[in-house]
Amino acid sequence: MDYEQDFGDRVPPSFDSRNMGVETEAKGFNPGLIVLLLVGGLILAFLVGNYFLYMYAQKTLPPKKKKPVSKKKMKRERLKQGVSAPGE
Repeated sequence: MDYEQDFGDRVPPSFDSRNMGVETEAKGFNPGLIVLLLVGGLILAFLVGNYFLYMYAQKTLPPKKKKPVSKKKMKRERLKQGVSAPGE
């Protein structure tokens, strides 16, 4: 077989165990990591900003006004409590 004689005592580069898992040169940042950090940072900034806006609104905005209770409902509540309505 011819292919066994081509290499002789040399090991093909794909099977060389001395260089397995060893990076010879730094290739920079992983693009997936950059995208993950960017998206995570934006989500974190959004949540923190919403929290501070909520706290600011709680301090500065006046409390919500309650809807006025109708006379009919007030009369019904008084009857439930046992207090007679005036004029009856």
